[in-house]
Amino acid sequence: MDKLKYQMVIQWSEEDDCFLVELPDFPGQRWRTHGDTYESAVANGIEALESLIIAYKTAGDPLPQPTVLNVA
Repeated sequence: MDKLKYQMVIQWSEEDDCFLVELPDFPGQRWRTHGDTYESAVANGIEALESLIIAYKTAGDPLPQPTVLNVA
């Protein structure tokens, strides 16, 4: 898979008792996946991101522009 340049936000949820993963560059559902550990949340987030990219490409939809931090 191409270099993944999309941001991933991982946040602990007391309510869900797990780490929630958000992919803010992709519109729609806020939380895309989760994990019981931070490491599993990262792995699940990467898998969700790869699946989203495949789905966009299969549908012929353009990928959203990634949010990039420009440091001066």
